[in-house]
Amino acid sequence: MSALDDEIRDLLRFAAERSMLPRFRALSEDEIEMKGEDDPVTIVDREVEEFLTDALAKMAPGVAIVGEEAVHEDRSVLDHLSGPCWIIDPLDGTANFAEGKEPFGIIIALADAGEAIAGWLYDPITDRLCHTKRGEGAFVNGERVHSTGTGEAQPVTAVSRMFLTEEQRAMVDAKLAPHYKLVDIPRCAAEQYPRLALGQNDVSSFKRTLPWDHAAGVLWLNEAGGRAARLDGTAYRVDEHGSSEDRKGLVGASTPAIWDEFVGRVLAASS
Repeated sequence: MSALDDEIRDLLRFAAERSMLPRFRALSEDEIEMKGEDDPVTIVDREVEEFLTDALAKMAPGVAIVGEEAVHEDRSVLDHLSGPCWIIDPLDGTANFAEGKEPFGIIIALADAGEAIAGWLYDPITDRLCHTKRGEGAFVNGERVHSTGTGEAQPVTAVSRMFLTEEQRAMVDAKLAPHYKLVDIPRCAAEQYPRLALGQNDVSSFKRTLPWDHAAGVLWLNEAGGRAARLDGTAYRVDEHGSSEDRKGLVGASTPAIWDEFVGRVLAASS
């Protein structure tokens, strides 16, 4: 691991040990709020984001910081996504955490000109760090990994029905279910992307494509030899945000061939 990877890992471990792990399954009701429907925020989200914001600002003065909770308070923070910036998801899988369930994690990405150039996805329960830099491969705790898929006859496909319309749910049942082994999503991008490269899942389709959820994971999966891209084949950019971009969708797959087949079926069913 590089010196930067070591420094980021130490920050993530400290944040988890100080704020996250002591409160897992120990949150009080007044430490959980709802930002919107099925969108909780906890005291842990805020504490970890504050700590990482301060630490990253000291590490790289002048580089903007885009944190999920900061954006919730001030949408203009999103304007920084087109330049050099850190992107923070301080507690990915907040709904799981608030319910006392795994998985959950912390995600940091470093981006410039709208594209992720480095990423870190941390699982505090197992101390697993998935990390990558553009053009240098994908790693887990310093060991390079190569995505090969599950090897199942029917590719294992993680699909959330939570954000789908009735029409989309019907399409999944009629057009995709016969060809894929459908499983539920972990509700945690910090876990879903590793599943795609480490032999647990073959495909995952995302409707919400917020940068703090996906910037690091998309880069890590692509560097591992899988494929993550918009449904129209274009690359995911961190400075695309809003309903029009979400309508373009995002698909991650363990191999480019599985990505091509899945997206082909989705587009054919939608036409």
